[in-house]
Amino acid sequence: MAKKAKKETPLMKQYNAIKAKYPDALLLFRVGDFYETFGTDAVKAAKILDIILTKRGAGSETETELAGFPHHSLNTYLPKLVKAGCRVAICDQLEDPKLTKTIVKRGVTELVTPGVAFNDDILQSKTNNFLAAICFGRELIGVSFLDISTGEFLMSQGNAEYIDKLLQNFRPSEVLVAKPKKQAYKEAFGNDFHAFFMEDWVFQDDYANETLLKHFQTKSLKGFGIDDLYEGIVAAGAILHYLGETQHHKLEHITSIQRIAKNEHVWMDRFTIKNLELYQSTNQNAVTLIDVIDKTVSPMGGRLLKRWMALPLVSIDKIRQRHEVVQYLLDDEVISKKIQNHLKQMGDMERLISKVATGKISPREVVQLKNALEAIVPVKALTLHSNNKALNAIGDALDLCEALRSRIKETLNEEAPVNILKGNTISSDFSEELKELRNLSSSGKAYLDNMLERESERTGISSLKIASNNVFGYYIEVRNTHKDKVPEDWIRKQTLVNAERYITEELKEYESKILGAEERILAIEQQLFAELVSWMGLYIQAVQKNSALIAQLDCLSGFAQLAFESNYVRPEINDSFSLDIKNGRHPVIEKQLPLGEPYIANDVYLDREAQQIIMITGPNMSGKSAILRQTALIVLLSQMGSFVPAESVKIGLIDKIFTRVGASDNISMGESTFMVEMNETASILNNISERSLVLLDEIGRGTSTYDGISIAWAISEYLHEHPSKAKTLFATHYHELNEMTETFERIKNFNVSVKELKDNVLFLRKLVEGGSEHSFGIHVAKMAGMPQQVIHRANKILKQLEKSHSSDELTNKVKTLNNEMQLSFFNLDDPLLEQIKDEIVNIDIDTLTPVEALMKLNEIKRMLLKKKQA
Repeated sequence: MAKKAKKETPLMKQYNAIKAKYPDALLLFRVGDFYETFGTDAVKAAKILDIILTKRGAGSETETELAGFPHHSLNTYLPKLVKAGCRVAICDQLEDPKLTKTIVKRGVTELVTPGVAFNDDILQSKTNNFLAAICFGRELIGVSFLDISTGEFLMSQGNAEYIDKLLQNFRPSEVLVAKPKKQAYKEAFGNDFHAFFMEDWVFQDDYANETLLKHFQTKSLKGFGIDDLYEGIVAAGAILHYLGETQHHKLEHITSIQRIAKNEHVWMDRFTIKNLELYQSTNQNAVTLIDVIDKTVSPMGGRLLKRWMALPLVSIDKIRQRHEVVQYLLDDEVISKKIQNHLKQMGDMERLISKVATGKISPREVVQLKNALEAIVPVKALTLHSNNKALNAIGDALDLCEALRSRIKETLNEEAPVNILKGNTISSDFSEELKELRNLSSSGKAYLDNMLERESERTGISSLKIASNNVFGYYIEVRNTHKDKVPEDWIRKQTLVNAERYITEELKEYESKILGAEERILAIEQQLFAELVSWMGLYIQAVQKNSALIAQLDCLSGFAQLAFESNYVRPEINDSFSLDIKNGRHPVIEKQLPLGEPYIANDVYLDREAQQIIMITGPNMSGKSAILRQTALIVLLSQMGSFVPAESVKIGLIDKIFTRVGASDNISMGESTFMVEMNETASILNNISERSLVLLDEIGRGTSTYDGISIAWAISEYLHEHPSKAKTLFATHYHELNEMTETFERIKNFNVSVKELKDNVLFLRKLVEGGSEHSFGIHVAKMAGMPQQVIHRANKILKQLEKSHSSDELTNKVKTLNNEMQLSFFNLDDPLLEQIKDEIVNIDIDTLTPVEALMKLNEIKRMLLKKKQA
């Protein structure tokens, strides 16, 4: 027997038809004064929004889950759904329910997704909200980033590692990928971001190219300098296609697309970005670098600062230009304060002009935009008259937009409302008709009083009364005793027991005016406001250019403020290969210290001739990691254009910063701490350059001691012998590595000094020359609050171990291994040594990866150990 088909009400039939078009979205379905969700959408919405889940048609064949909220609460609930990663289709009533006898026509008016949002409650003022798209080519991967709320459109292409770095830098809210590439995307980039998988045909070369040319209304992409980025173009085309799919068609604010030039910025891989805690930390409530250095006062400046941090410069001239502006603003505190005070008045000019393009701007926001543009006037004057060429250039490029400011000023009231429907938006002086209607609306009683007084005087009837009702509208009432005095031009409308009611031509005219005045006022205001917003579209590019210039100025004045407040100095950037930091400090840690406690500053010197690798030994908690991180952060800040926390800094330009700091499991990807460590280290060794800065912390500790020392030794040796001679800081608790200085001339030993007291240890946190011989692990355990019983037992075991195993045993083994390998070529009578020689001679150094080198070294080590045991 066939299953009975489930009955559908007309409303649910309409809902199901619309839902079928947006299967991946949560559908907010407007029913009267509510947005409703049904079925699985209702279950999901109720959970995310914490609203009541009920059932429609409970117990009937059409029973379905239901959850909803009032339509005026959309701005409260929509951000919660989007932040939870939902794609939300907003389905509105497309006609007035009063004007139809059948079911109201409905349709999706907007599809809001994590990467496509204008709602101020979803967006963060100092953070871009990027939508990204990724195109997998045969060899390269293309990527594009768009912030629809600002109009910023960027693209690039490269290998998986480079694209991964960009994703970590730009942190998109949503990533678009072709469905057949789902597995490839997850393998390359994991599950860090909300991904949406689209049909494969969207990612076609010709279609993408045509989409971009049509949007920018150009015949070629050469003008943007992106015509050779084939995979990048496909990614950018996919983004524009997606905007059309999500009902975002007003895109006049997306005026250009910019190439992210790989060779113009410092390379930092994803591990470095994570390890240095630039924007976020795995530790709850941790303070990041951006938290400490962000002194910007405008949203545009805050967003640009993150971009500068993601993409530090490698052009000495551009870096010096930024430093010169910061120095000028630091020296002239008066100008600096004045500029910052004006910048504070600007609000989010960039997002406001984007709202003009999309027609989503409110009257109050238009006034805010006018106020922002007015604040540019004194900034232009201050920068033009400064004694700094870079500031002069900013002042010269700022557009005062006089016509725009003037038109907004004469059109809108200064106290314009948030919503046009609330009225009193357009200035009465701008429209004579509006002025008349408002006067009529506001002075209705006075007008009627005047009419009453005039008619009483004309007729001699002192008891005249003007009133109104729903049936006849306005009327003049005359008592029967004065009926004979009624003028001929009055028209009788109604007879009462004691009186007669009349109307006049003037009263009829007034009535039609007064009843239509409110409606007419609203219609005129809406029309004039729409005309204003449409005309403002002519200034989109001018305001966007102003926003970019103001953002730069904000970042640079923020750097000056930071330098003043935190005692930062101007670094010297040159084209040498040395790094010389005198009394450097960690910008974040020094802000965390208890009041009055000084930060222990340290010197770091590295070059490619005499001191290429510094081996830093010392106990845990002594500050080794802090010294590594602060060195990287000082270089990063310098090449962003900021001053730095130190007494003096000289930097030979750095083009790549690599860090391997701390252990971190990647259990979700099935990788152990040690595997993650080896992956990250392999990535470093495969990408180093002569201008690289490499910071390694406790490499090899994720495996056995002997293996760990072997790997750490081999990595250090590889870095020393590599033609690039990359500058390296290597922190380790393997004191055996101190022996490397005897063999490798450019490796130097330093330690973080410790003062031993009777029953305790004092960490001095000062980097001094020479190796350290102790780890003080038990002292650290004691400081951490380990029970006395455990500490006592640990000390006993340590003494027993020290008796049975000479503390130098491990060092001697490493020395012996090294000597054996060196001597192996002097005693070729031994067949084993002949075999080892052949192994080494036949290695193809040019194709050998670091991991393969480590495995080969381990193999040779095992062969030697077997010989020794035999």
